[in-house]
Amino acid sequence: MLINNNIMSVISNLHAREILDSRGNPTVEVDLVIDNKFLGRASVPSGASTGSYEAIELRDEENRYGGKGVLKAINNVNDIINKNLSNKNFDQNLLDTYLINLDGTENKSNLGANAILGVSMAFAKAQALCQNIPLYQYFNNIGGRNSVMRIPVPMMNILNGGKHAENSTDLQEFMIMPIGAPTFKEGLRYGAEIFHNLKKLLNDRGLSTGVGDEGGFAPSLGKNSMAIDVILEAIDRSGYVAGKDIFIAIDGAASEFYEDGKYNLKSESKFLNSDELIEFYIDWANRYPIVSMEDVFDEDDWSSFQKLTERIGDKVQIVGDDLFVTNVKRLERGIRERAANSILIKVNQIGTISESINAINMATDAGFTSIVSHRSGETEDTTISDLVVGLGTGQIKTGSLSRSERIAKYNQLLRIEEELGNKVEYAGINALKTNK
Repeated sequence: MLINNNIMSVISNLHAREILDSRGNPTVEVDLVIDNKFLGRASVPSGASTGSYEAIELRDEENRYGGKGVLKAINNVNDIINKNLSNKNFDQNLLDTYLINLDGTENKSNLGANAILGVSMAFAKAQALCQNIPLYQYFNNIGGRNSVMRIPVPMMNILNGGKHAENSTDLQEFMIMPIGAPTFKEGLRYGAEIFHNLKKLLNDRGLSTGVGDEGGFAPSLGKNSMAIDVILEAIDRSGYVAGKDIFIAIDGAASEFYEDGKYNLKSESKFLNSDELIEFYIDWANRYPIVSMEDVFDEDDWSSFQKLTERIGDKVQIVGDDLFVTNVKRLERGIRERAANSILIKVNQIGTISESINAINMATDAGFTSIVSHRSGETEDTTISDLVVGLGTGQIKTGSLSRSERIAKYNQLLRIEEELGNKVEYAGINALKTNK
């Protein structure tokens, strides 16, 4: 559980509104005032390739916005939640627990995880202002482990496929990690240079340089390995060394191409069973400088995650996203069965700040790494940049080097790194180790 830092505040005003996310779909924004003085404002992201075990994002399912309106969630904040929180004292843990109990369901389907998270995040921001500390310091204070703060290594999604792009690769994300950079600022530069050289390479080959939901390019490629090959070429053209300066991470989002017990790699005209897909990934791990593989099997294919972790988990980070959905109950199973060695943390998968931190703490205790992540439908909100520094997880996944909703998170990390100076280190190669 979180540390109760005994700093209580009265919620004096609460208001939600419907705004648009990076895909032009509605989402929830919450304004929360504590002690009649300190305003926290937070906006909630939304996923495309969502795990079936995620907390429920409440949508209107009416004609407005093609059924994607969030007025039900908005009304739940402005009516039910507001009436129950108004003029009451809370700290973060008490607030989040109260909201969970007020909803009364396992998956937050009553009030909506988007309604609950907006309130939870806005309260955190207001509390930081009230305490006159940066948001990252607030997260560090309540984190429960007195974690050493670190500036994270970014996972930059420079080639999109799967549900984030059309007519592209089966695997959803191909990312670069500037592990060998001396600072976050330099790592961001490495990534930007590679991104722009990749664009030139794709242009030279007559391939599309349109970008997907997370800002990466989405060319039509003949097979999945071509995505890695062209990225390695862009790394080399940028003057960096793959496997030294830059490493590769992939997100398969394999639940999206799992059909009737097999994995359908349409771009390669192949149906693979679980054991064949395991060998496919092991071959890649041997051929390429890959240090992280996320959701490379279906969300219920626990045994395959377990087998792959046993085979290559000593050298590759095997990450559960849809597998764990930031849920400590599913994470407990993964730890017990050794079905991975890392968890992706998405605050809107679970619905509160406190539960997200609890998942990080559980993962750390088990020797798992944690990666704080955005969603494919994002806003300009930069809360996750502060969360990843405050909890010191060492890795952040927040998209490519284009689209302002992605760049906003990177720019916030630049500010934090400048502000903290030599008080914190860039995670670098230690990003792949737990922050105990």
